[in-house]
Amino acid sequence: MNVRGYSLSQMILAIVLLGIVGLIAELLLLEHFDSATQLIPLISLGAGLATTIAAARRPTPVTLRVFSVVMIVFVLAGILGLVLHFKGNVEWALERHPDLGRMTLIWEALTGATPALAPGALAQVGLLGLAWSYRHPALRPDSKN
Repeated sequence: MNVRGYSLSQMILAIVLLGIVGLIAELLLLEHFDSATQLIPLISLGAGLATTIAAARRPTPVTLRVFSVVMIVFVLAGILGLVLHFKGNVEWALERHPDLGRMTLIWEALTGATPALAPGALAQVGLLGLAWSYRHPALRPDSKN
């Protein structure tokens, strides 16, 4: 697929880069750096920004493998964030209403002050990055990169 001179591969990588920049901006605006665990996505995104630029400029087997590792970190950090946000909302809800039923508690945790599903965006960017690097031409044995 080629839209106005850009390949599908280039467009996917541009979306990854846009997602990284957007998530960095969002986390900085939210002041998401009060604790060590809150720094995990920011540090991951910083590494992602560097490796995405490196892989875009010079897609060698080394840059692509490092990029892929960072994208796996995105997925894992996103899952960890989902768990931490959910658990934090459960604790907050139980402090306010210790007698909540199970389904009400789950609903409160999903709709609480901390956006429970927001870290999923980091995992999605990671999965998109992994899709971009999967079977990349520079990883072929006959590639001269």
